[in-house]
Amino acid sequence: MQKGQTAVVTGSTSGIGLAIARALAEQGANIVINGFGAPDAIEAARRDIEAEFAVKVRYSAADMTKPAEIAAMIKTAESTFGSVDILVNNAGVQHVAPIEEFPIETWDTILAINLSAAFHTTRAAIPGMKAREWGRIINTASAHSLVASPFKAAYVTAKHGLAGFTKTAALELATFGVTVNCISPGYVWTPLVERQIPDTMAARHLTREQVINDVLLAAQPTQQFVTVEQVAALAVYLCSDAASQITGANLSIDGGWTAA
Repeated sequence: MQKGQTAVVTGSTSGIGLAIARALAEQGANIVINGFGAPDAIEAARRDIEAEFAVKVRYSAADMTKPAEIAAMIKTAESTFGSVDILVNNAGVQHVAPIEEFPIETWDTILAINLSAAFHTTRAAIPGMKAREWGRIINTASAHSLVASPFKAAYVTAKHGLAGFTKTAALELATFGVTVNCISPGYVWTPLVERQIPDTMAARHLTREQVINDVLLAAQPTQQFVTVEQVAALAVYLCSDAASQITGANLSIDGGWTAA
């Protein structure tokens, strides 16, 4: 990537998305952050990135369940900065429950945010990337794009779908200088993971410590959480010229979880 390019990172007001936004800003990219949270905290994060890395950062409150708002976010980014060179589809939500108890509206929301939003952002960003004959699209999938876990039907379904969408988009864009890849982290200590612990405790009748050690870390042979900085570093590499021949890939960063 080159200094002055523009990256749109969805779900970037905390966790993995914020780490990716910061890492791309460190490389000289202007950033559009997106997500929910306390307005003061979001503004503080936006200002911090600008000040630390001497780039321009804008915040979009686009709701990832609403296609019109998603398209408007990409259009605004293009009109503000002149292009969207890098798109990181990172927004995600989770819910843990048995299938027969899984709320229908929650199923719909998870598929909308974790899967359909990536289609809508990509659809909007592709014309500009094709015209410039350069682009990087990175989809934050999950180890659950490759394997399943009980009580996470919607999340596993969405992440498997995201991996398939990545492959299709990569094939369509292969001759335009645009790469499309998945990063599939294992368990990363983020607000998304922390919030699912109470539901997992209830679904599996376990204590908090048992969920962390016997469910989360037990899945990863290294017995360690992946860090947001490690995921961000992989995203930066995928945006580099050195990664120009990596496309359609689903890259695991999961402590060995999916090696078995």
